Amino acid sequence: MSHVETASAQLPAIHTSDDKIVTMANGVIMLDGASAFVPVPVPPAVYAAELGAQLKDHLVHAPGADLVEVLEEAIHDVAARLDLCPGKSPSSTVTILREHDGWLDLLLLGDNLVVLPEAEITDRRLSLLDLEPSRRYRRRLARGFGFDAAHRAILRELQTQQAACRNRPGGYWIAEAEPAAARNALVHRFRTIDVPWVGLATDGAYRPMQHLHLDDWPQLASVDPEVLEQILRRCENWEARDDPAGVNLPRAKRHDDKTIAIAMPTPQLEIAGAITQ
Repeated sequence: MSHVETASAQLPAIHTSDDKIVTMANGVIMLDGASAFVPVPVPPAVYAAELGAQLKDHLVHAPGADLVEVLEEAIHDVAARLDLCPGKSPSSTVTILREHDGWLDLLLLGDNLVVLPEAEITDRRLSLLDLEPSRRYRRRLARGFGFDAAHRAILRELQTQQAACRNRPGGYWIAEAEPAAARNALVHRFRTIDVPWVGLATDGAYRPMQHLHLDDWPQLASVDPEVLEQILRRCENWEARDDPAGVNLPRAKRHDDKTIAIAMPTPQLEIAGAITQ
C-alpha cells in the first residue's frame, strides 16, 4: 500500500485563503485560486476548494488513475456543479503529487513550485507571455507608487489580457471551466525509491522565500509544520515591515496567500518490510 507523509503550513488559515491543500494517504494536492481583480461569478477560494475536493474524490476511488484524465474530469464536474463558462470563471493552479505502485507521479498546471533533491519544476507559461500591464505595474511599484487605485486598475487590465490568452495555443493553460486544459499540464514520473522528499509551494510563499534566502529545501525537508509556519510568518512580516509598497519584490498585492508543504514518499518495499518484521 502506498503512503506519503505530508507536513504543511498556510497563511492565512485554509478557510480564509484562496490557497487550498488536500492530503491523501498516497499524495497531496495543492491549489492556488487566482485573485480576481475582474469580477467572477464564484469566489476563487470556492472554486479551488471544489476542485480540490473533486480531485481527491477521483483519486481515492481510483488511486492509480491517469492524472491528466482525473484533472480533466474534475474540471468538467466543478464547472457543471458551479455553472461556470470558459473565459468568465475563476481559475486555479493545480499540483498533484501521487505515489502508486512504486512510482511518484507529478502533475502541474500553473505556477506552483515543486522541488525535488535534483530538480525544481514549475509552469512558466503565464509569465513568459510578458504582457505589457505586467511590466507597467512592476515599474510603478519599483518607483514607489505602491498598491494604489492606479495599480489595481492596471491589474484589471492585466487580467483582461490574460483571459484572452487563457487555455489556448500560444497562451497559457490553467484550471478554469475548460476541461481540455488538463491535456496541457506538465507531467513527470519518478521512481519512489529515488525521491526521499518533495517540496511544494504556491507563488505567494516561494517568491518571498527565494528573495529572503529562506528556500533551503534540503533543510526544510526535515522540519516540522511549526517551523514551516514560522518561515511563512517571516515572509509576511518582511512584506509588511520592510517592503510594504512592493519596491524590492514587485507583486500584485502586499500579501499573497502562502502555502508550503513537504511530502515524504515511503517506498512500498519499506512498508512491506515493516509489516513482515
